[in-house]
This record gives sequence, C-alpha cells and structure tokens, in this order.
Amino acid sequence: MADPVIREADQLDGVMLPEHNLAPVLGHGAARAQLDEIIAAGRLPGAIMLSGPQGIGKATLAFALARRILTLTGDEEAHRVDEQVVAGAHPNLFTLRRQPRDGKGFYTVIRVDDVRELRESIRMTRGRAGHRVAVVDAMDDCNASAANAMLKTLEEPPPETTFLLVSHRPGLLLPTIRSRCLHIPMRPLSDAEVGEVLAGQRPGEGLDHAVALAEGRPRRGFEALALAEEGALAALRRWLSAPGMAPAATHLAIADALVMESGGAETGFARDMIDGWLVAEARAAAIAGLGARGRLASANELWDKAHLLFADQESLNLDARQTLVAVFDAIRSHAKKTVSATEPT
Repeated sequence: MADPVIREADQLDGVMLPEHNLAPVLGHGAARAQLDEIIAAGRLPGAIMLSGPQGIGKATLAFALARRILTLTGDEEAHRVDEQVVAGAHPNLFTLRRQPRDGKGFYTVIRVDDVRELRESIRMTRGRAGHRVAVVDAMDDCNASAANAMLKTLEEPPPETTFLLVSHRPGLLLPTIRSRCLHIPMRPLSDAEVGEVLAGQRPGEGLDHAVALAEGRPRRGFEALALAEEGALAALRRWLSAPGMAPAATHLAIADALVMESGGAETGFARDMIDGWLVAEARAAAIAGLGARGRLASANELWDKAHLLFADQESLNLDARQTLVAVFDAIRSHAKKTVSATEPT
C-alpha cells in the first residue's frame, strides 16, 4: 500500500516508497552479486554509491541492502527489522532527502543543515546493537554547501556506519566524494523485469503501453499508467518511424496534443522518445560507414540543436509547443535529406 503521507518530494500517488517495498529486488544481477560478495566478506565499506538513470530502482536496492545489513549485524529477526524500516522507526537507519518546507511542499535541494542534522543524529544515537546505515536519496539533490558537508562526513565517518548514496548523475558530483565510495553502477531493467515490477503493484492493469514508455525505468512505467494508451505519444511513436514521409501538419498536431494532454505530463515522455530516436539515428549512420558521413554529421548536428532548444526552453521558460515544433521541424528536415523514404530509422 502506498503511504498516504507525502514523504518524498517526487512521491508518486499509489506507488510504494522504496523503503516500503519488501519484495525481492528484480533485475540488477551484477550489482546484487557485487553487494553479496561484500557482505559475505564481512567488510562493509564506509560508503557505497549506487548510480544509474533515475527511476531504475537504485533507492529500492539501497533500502533492501540496508535491511539486510541491519538484520545481519543486529540482534533482531528480519521480519522485525522490516516492520521498523517500513514504519521509519529503526534506530540504526537514517534517511536523507529533500525536506518538507513548513507544510508547503519541499525544498528544491538538500541543505547543509540537513546534512549536519544527519551527522549529529548518527553521532548521538546508539539505539540498538549492530551496524548503522544512512541512505542519501539522492546525492544529486545536495547543494554545494551540503555536498561539502557530506564530503567531510565521508572523510571522517562515524564508526560502524555505512552510507548508501543514490546518484542519477555521478559525473556531476565532487570527484572527492566519488573517490570515498565503492561505486556500483546500475543499468535500466529489461522490459520483462519492468513489467514484473509494475504488475507487482498494479495487478490486472494493461501494462504493455507503460512498459514500452518506461525504457527500463519502472518509475517511468508507473507514471505512464496515468496516460492514455492511444494518445499523443502513440502518434509521436508512429511519426518517428518515418518522419520524412509525413506532412508538416502531422507533427504540428502532435506538438499541440503533447502540451494539452494530461496537463503537459506527456512532454517528458516525448523528450525521452526524441532522445532515443536521435541516438538510434546517429548509431545507424555510424554503422552505415563512410558512405553515410553526411548523414552522421547531420545527425550529430541535429542532436546538438535539439538539446540546445530544450535547454533554452527550460532556462528561459519558453513555450513548450514552439520548442517541440522546432525540434520536429529539424528532425523532419534531417530525415528528408538523409534517409530514404523506405528506410526505417
């Protein structure tokens, strides 16, 4: 059951929080095997970083690992540890996230005071025998001061404590933070695994369209369940299969629908689909060899142009429809120039 109390800034209605999900972790076999070796060796590092695209299950794995550590090193059975973690009441588990702002939403970042409070809580608390675990979800949310405070904590870690840092973009973190962590990269799930995750919380629902939109990220799959199966995204997928063949009116209508349907919720999925098409087109041009050098150059230019347009829209708060139309125009122009009308992109 989803928690009726909002505990995360980006919590999804009707979807379990990571710490509430007691089902076995699906997928991520390589990451789980590496963690199994660490636990079997009995040498827990001071910090572990779980990295990968947002929404693939990093926090879920972090809390599963936390429960396992608390059970193996503590004096209570697994079911009692599970109950306390779900209730947010285990004295040896600490969670750092963006905090509520006086009942009016959440702060946009993790602040230095939040990190200091975490550090003080760990230092002062010894409520139960066993190892202590702090989950930071996500490290990317720390502002500069908070990141420096976390670095100081990792440089002088409390005894018998392991920090589990979740990161969507580890390359943007301080190199000194990354160097203090055992880094375990994670990858998107397979479609079958995403379907199993979604079915575990939404049994009986038609999941095929959500799995297709998820692209290996269960969170995106849950978000997609709120969208219509046959709507603007389905039209965009059909258009991207041969963008050079459709009349201009087609992509104008798709842009209109994307910003109108679901209050604009579909535009994020559209951006992912466009990125996927751009990557696939560049890869196809590269594989085609020397004869497709013009196509590859055009694809690279298209990538830069599309991402510059999206970046300008976000930073300058420009009209989403106009941005989509400009990107679609660029894709259509590229396809008409470089891809034959019968060749799939």
